[in-house]
Amino acid sequence: MTTIGLIRHGSTAWNKEGRIQGHTDNPLDEEGLRQAAAIAERLSGEQWDYIYSSDLLRAVQTAEVISKRLGIPVAGQVPGIREMNGGLIEGTTEDERVQRWGSGWKSMDTGLESDESGQQRGSRAIEEIAARHPGKRILVVSHGAILRSSLRKLVPGLNVGELLKNTSITHIVKDDSGWTCALYNCVAHMEADR
Repeated sequence: MTTIGLIRHGSTAWNKEGRIQGHTDNPLDEEGLRQAAAIAERLSGEQWDYIYSSDLLRAVQTAEVISKRLGIPVAGQVPGIREMNGGLIEGTTEDERVQRWGSGWKSMDTGLESDESGQQRGSRAIEEIAARHPGKRILVVSHGAILRSSLRKLVPGLNVGELLKNTSITHIVKDDSGWTCALYNCVAHMEADR
C-alpha cells in the first residue's frame, strides 16, 4: 500500500485578495508561514518517508518548512503538479474580470488550462511519484485546482466540490485495486490554533 498526503500550500497575499494565481510565482505571506509550521507540527507526529513539491515558490516554501520540522529533505520539485495555468485571468479578481470582459467572462476563451489537461498532467505526476516509492508514505505539496483535478482522475466518484483550504491535507492510498481517498481537505491542525 502506498500512501500520499496531498497538501495545498500556505496562504499568499493574492489568496486573501481573491486573485487567480495560476503559474504566477508568489511567496507565502506571514499567515502562510504560520500555516506551514502548523501542518509541519501535525505531520511530525506521523511517519512519512518522502516529500515532493510543485516548482512554484509558495509550494516550495511550504514543503521546506515541513522538511525542516520532519528532518526529511525535499526529494524534488515536480513541474507536473504546479498549479493550473490561469491564462489571461492570472492576477485578477472576480470584480476585475467582470469589469474587463463582462459577467459572461467564464464562457470566453481566456487561455485557462482545461480541467482535462489538469487531470492528465497532475494524475500522471502523482502516479510517477507513487511508482518511484511503492509501499512508502509520501507528502506532495501542491495547489488547490491541480490537486482537485488530479483527484477527479485518480479517485473517480470522489466529491471534490469543496475547495481545498490552505495547508489542508488529503490522504490517498493505492493498493492493487487502485486509489481510494482516506481523508479529504483536513485542517484540524489549524483549528487547534484557534
